[in-house]
Amino acid sequence: MLSPSCLSAAVETQSSGSEDLLASPLSPVPPPRTYKPCFVCQDKSSGYHYGVSACEGCKGFFRRSVQKNMVYTCHRDKNCIINKITRNRCQSCRLEKCFVVGMSKESVRNDRSKRKEKKETPKMTLMETCELTAELGCVVEKICKAHRETFPSLCQLGKYTTNSSSDTRIHLDLGLWDKFSELATKCIIKVVEFAKRVPGFTGLTIADQITLLKAACLDILILRICTRYTPDQDTMTFSDGLTLTRTQIHNAGFGPLTDQVFTFAGQLLPLEMDETESGLLSAICLVSGDRQDLEEPSKVEVLQEPLLEALKVYSRKRRPSMPLMFPKVLMKITDLRSISAKGAERVVTLKMEIPGSMPPLIQEMLEEMENLEKQQKKQSEEEQRRDRNLPHTHSTCPRST
Repeated sequence: MLSPSCLSAAVETQSSGSEDLLASPLSPVPPPRTYKPCFVCQDKSSGYHYGVSACEGCKGFFRRSVQKNMVYTCHRDKNCIINKITRNRCQSCRLEKCFVVGMSKESVRNDRSKRKEKKETPKMTLMETCELTAELGCVVEKICKAHRETFPSLCQLGKYTTNSSSDTRIHLDLGLWDKFSELATKCIIKVVEFAKRVPGFTGLTIADQITLLKAACLDILILRICTRYTPDQDTMTFSDGLTLTRTQIHNAGFGPLTDQVFTFAGQLLPLEMDETESGLLSAICLVSGDRQDLEEPSKVEVLQEPLLEALKVYSRKRRPSMPLMFPKVLMKITDLRSISAKGAERVVTLKMEIPGSMPPLIQEMLEEMENLEKQQKKQSEEEQRRDRNLPHTHSTCPRST
């Protein structure tokens, strides 16, 4: 599926192939029966779920979105075509399509209530439910250790600065770019190392490991550098201690992306996330079953579930008087993806500004994003042209006004 590369080589060198880490399907194969195609994406339906005929993918997506009160953002015009091929590209339009075709929020809530009744467990207070089980505690411990050992905290670093182009924004400072690209390459290697230590990750196919790493690498890098933001000096610190001002980071290659990254860093401050929460959020970004071109998205979703639960319980235990902190932290994934999408646009201009080629790992990661952006735009335009030329047979999200 993917040609040999630096990233794939890095993944394959230590892949354990431990398929036993992955959970098996949760329910037996239903008896043969004919259903209408999934009302949301037209894939093969597994039955009627939440009021409509739906496939397992859309059923699970809708359930998780409702149960976790997810808020998604469309990065286009809120009119993305949702079908079997494109359903994982825009969560916002996919959820809107679920509602348009008749999926019911109340059905999800009722289903959840029935499950609780079957368990016949006594009601527990919020404080009582904020205890980590042994299994979740193990997940938290592994993720925290992996994060800490691949990303030193700000207090562990010996800061140093440079006077290079510190006063005025310019297109690109080649000296700063050389230093930044060197550090970025090292950081990507650390992200790969972190990924391999996420429970179950190396049990995925090599192709899926590479797909997830390429899709989430920039998300994780941005999250990491933003946790090293010093607001009173308006600086960010890299893993070797190099501390740059906003202007210097702009000149190092961030360009028009700079202010959006610093704004995001400022928005993280009130959350007061510790290294455990940062690590869990990074792992959740990594194992996202909605990434395009996954061979086994359901297995990825299985890996993400305990990470979501661990973050929820841990954040509530850490802040018992702030039960809404978990969804606030989780929603930062949407912001990260938005910044990463802008990063794909930055690639085009950056490649024209630097002499020679980018370092291999950076080039591979950024080119994948650039190609994905072009592919999605081209396919979306083709589908919209076909949609205009055919009878209108399915609903799409309303256009923004």
